[in-house]
Amino acid sequence: MTTVRSEDVDFDVDAFLARPLMAHLATTSPQGPRDSPVWFLWEEGAIWLIGTSNDSFPQRLLAEPRCAIGVVHFDLARGVLLHLGMRGVATVLPMDRARRDRLLRRYLGDDESAWNATFRETVIEPLDRMIRFVPETVVARDQSYFK
Repeated sequence: MTTVRSEDVDFDVDAFLARPLMAHLATTSPQGPRDSPVWFLWEEGAIWLIGTSNDSFPQRLLAEPRCAIGVVHFDLARGVLLHLGMRGVATVLPMDRARRDRLLRRYLGDDESAWNATFRETVIEPLDRMIRFVPETVVARDQSYFK
């Protein structure tokens, strides 16, 4: 994280981003702001996302690459609330199948033969774009009830 300007960091960002959490990608469009829930992979100081050339968020990023990503871990029973917010620039790239597979294994498990066949056919196989988001600023706040 040394290349990123950290504004407010209360916890280990690398360890947090190693977890299979859900992220939200905030982009802009001529019609106003947009939010896309996304799976992600944290590698080489970047957030990697997957999509298709038909998805709207890669198209918005081609038009305006400045964007933000937020990730939250919330555990009500334990009183845990960790929030990570990043602002930076995204680049839309061709699909890197090896990286895609590493990303998917985070969420679906290592045994690819156990992945749902319909999900594989309708969601995974059409993926043809990879988005590389490089954070310029990071805010990582521990707002847990019990620290």
